[in-house]
Amino acid sequence: MSRSSSTTISAELGLRLVIPQQTIVPLVASVYYSASDPYAVRMAFHVGTDEPVEWIFARDLLAAGIESRHGEGDVQVWPSPVSCADQGSLDGIAPAAEAGGKILNIELSSPFGQAHFEVPTRAMSTFLQRTYQIVPPGKESSCIDIEAELNDLLRKA
Repeated sequence: MSRSSSTTISAELGLRLVIPQQTIVPLVASVYYSASDPYAVRMAFHVGTDEPVEWIFARDLLAAGIESRHGEGDVQVWPSPVSCADQGSLDGIAPAAEAGGKILNIELSSPFGQAHFEVPTRAMSTFLQRTYQIVPPGKESSCIDIEAELNDLLRKA
C-alpha cells in the first residue's frame, strides 16, 4: 500500500514498560498518523518477535496528557517530571531529569491485563507537532467525507 508522505507520517519512539516493583523494560514503538483518520494516532508496541501490539489513541488525548492527567477507562495519560523507577534511585539523580526531559505516562487496560509505558514528552510533542502540519487541531472534520462513510456503513449493514 503506497502512502503519500504529505498525508501520513510515522516515527519510532523509545519508551519504557514499567513493571511492578519498579522494573523497567526498554521497548520501541512505532507511531503513525494519517489524514484519512485525522482524530487517531496508532501506536504499535514491539514487544518481542511476535507481531506488534497495536493501540489506537485519540490525538487530542495524547496532546492533553502532556499537560495534565486525562483519559477514562482503558487509556489514561499524564505527565510526570521523572520516571517511576527514577523516583527511588539510590544516587538521587534521575536520568530523565539529567537529560532535561519530562515523561508522558500511558496506562493501558484490557481484559488481558494492564500496562504502564513511559514515553519522553519531547519525542511525543515533536510527533504531534508533525501531525498538526498535516491536519491542524480543530480541522479534523474537514478531512472526513461523512456522506461517503455513512454510505459505506449502510452498504455493509
